Amino acid sequence: MKKYLLLLLWGTIISCASNYGQLTYVTKLPHKLTENSGMVPAKYSTVWFVMDRGNPDKIYQVNYKGDLVKELKVKNAKNHDWEDMAKDENGNVFIGDFGNNGNDRKNLAIYKIPDPNEENGDDIKAEKIEFNYPEQKDFPPKKNKMLYDAEAFFYYRNNFYIITKNRTQPFNGEALLYKVPALEGKHKAQYLGSFIPPKGKRNRQITSADISPDGKTIVLLGNGTLWVFTNFVMDNFISSGTLKTIDLGVYTQLESVSFTNNNTLLLSDEESAKTGRNLYSFVLGN
Repeated sequence: MKKYLLLLLWGTIISCASNYGQLTYVTKLPHKLTENSGMVPAKYSTVWFVMDRGNPDKIYQVNYKGDLVKELKVKNAKNHDWEDMAKDENGNVFIGDFGNNGNDRKNLAIYKIPDPNEENGDDIKAEKIEFNYPEQKDFPPKKNKMLYDAEAFFYYRNNFYIITKNRTQPFNGEALLYKVPALEGKHKAQYLGSFIPPKGKRNRQITSADISPDGKTIVLLGNGTLWVFTNFVMDNFISSGTLKTIDLGVYTQLESVSFTNNNTLLLSDEESAKTGRNLYSFVLGN
């Protein structure tokens, strides 16, 4: 069994995980981002963030010192429950408006905005990509079928891969994998399979996801846990490849993960009970 160590060094949190790397504190995020829920790296050592349900229809740019650099109002968009972000090879950014705690939404969407790093004004216009889960028949379903909340997705070769967040009672951990075309319009999400995360110290609900720039590594984030997939077939990554489970050693409400290069991740957590609202980095090992 691997051993993990949580250290507090001069205000820096480090979680050492043998053979995997370390979770390193980067900065405290601005007070405006207490409910940050998704992010993508930007240029000049900055990061774009969104916040979840009940917050403004905005994206926020923050540097690695924790300074709020810029806010952009997203036009033609409504923050019903923004839960994750992704970007494509051309710099376009996507916002996943698919938070669905009650499993009763019929207006699930992903918003596409052009590269926000090139925007000089105070707002930016979005295109709307709508979708539904064909397997869901009841809104809401029975408690043991509450499988249609989502807080995690990533973009790959003109498609989105959405991983749902389990809210079943009793909790069974199952997450569903869906594929949606990255095209404006209305779509039926394609069901690709299901995944039950290995048991850990936390509840195994998936809160964010990303794929490395070279397309060879996929990470799913939970509270205190990373699930890392390699050597996979893309549409069947949850069962076709190699899975590593990493205990991050930090059990705050981790909500977002994003690759900055093929081996390095950024992670963030919400503020909860006077903890969180932090930005971290993590280097994946071999």
